[in-house]
Amino acid sequence: MKNLIIGITGGIGSGKTTVSKYYEQNGYIVLRADDIAKQTMIDNSDVREKIIKQFGKECYNGEKLNTKILADKVFNHPKEIGKLNIIVHPPTINKITEEIQKYDKDHKIIFVEAALLFEAKMEDLFDYILLITADEDTRIKRVLERNNETASEIRSRMLNQLPEDQKRKKSDFVIDNLTSLIDLENKAIFFLNLFKALPSKN
Repeated sequence: MKNLIIGITGGIGSGKTTVSKYYEQNGYIVLRADDIAKQTMIDNSDVREKIIKQFGKECYNGEKLNTKILADKVFNHPKEIGKLNIIVHPPTINKITEEIQKYDKDHKIIFVEAALLFEAKMEDLFDYILLITADEDTRIKRVLERNNETASEIRSRMLNQLPEDQKRKKSDFVIDNLTSLIDLENKAIFFLNLFKALPSKN
């Protein structure tokens, strides 16, 4: 039987990483698009050259990506974020595809956590897409509690992501994460059991 590829997405503060970690702790493969994208910006020489040409050599400190400087250059600048995404998204998707194929034979279900799943037009990679969501005020409160950011900075980041109502329309399944961690875990268990029973669509 072909394995099932499940995309997990959601805006900042939604709880998608919590769900991903739960699945990982229960023995499932979870690929994280953000981590793969960051590694691609370091390892892929073509991507490095394009970033340096577009945003300046100061975006790298030797072999390391200077994430703060790069973020400062694109933060609150949608056009600049668009330019960066054009450089980074295609090779990141290629790498995710390679990783999926690597685990293809040994794992019935593979999860991919991707905050910008729809923005990067990754939908075709997945059999099903699970959206983790919450209202904006709840998500901002969660991020304020864990990050050294202001509410206005968080809202600015949210503006670079597809609105939640549009994500709902594009997703196969939705978890509303509005109450407790226990409730979120119970919902994650429900969907895990559902995924085990679903056929592959690809």
